[in-house]
Amino acid sequence: MHAFLTLGSILFLLIMTQSAAPRTYSTCITEGIRVEAYPSFIAPGEARKDGQNYFSYRICIINDGQETVQLLSREWLIINAEGSEQHVAGEGVVGYTPILEAGQSFEYTSYCPIDTPWGTMEGYYIFKRQDQTFFKVRIERFYLVVPELMTEDKV
Repeated sequence: MHAFLTLGSILFLLIMTQSAAPRTYSTCITEGIRVEAYPSFIAPGEARKDGQNYFSYRICIINDGQETVQLLSREWLIINAEGSEQHVAGEGVVGYTPILEAGQSFEYTSYCPIDTPWGTMEGYYIFKRQDQTFFKVRIERFYLVVPELMTEDKV
């Protein structure tokens, strides 16, 4: 755990200091399926007193391949700044199992609470081809960071 915490903190600092505008989003292509993830912080409402930081994330799934595919399921690995892991798995995404023909895309927004000022999300989708074979599509790691950590004096 301590090795991860140190490595995770170093990785976070490296990414946040790479440029004037730190990159928190991700993009990845697996077997012709492009997945883009764009996180953003949800400002706390007056009623929220649970100590969690909430982040929305917008996912764009684009079929850059040549064949029709269907998204069947997802699996997420969520890691907070202290190295605690949470696994989330289930059918489809936000109640849908979209079918994407070549050139089509599907976009959705969801959210994630974490109990530290920053964390990461990554995972994969399971897709099915028309010939009934299955394949995994990677969701590259992206960062959930409270705005206070994104200011120049903190980086």
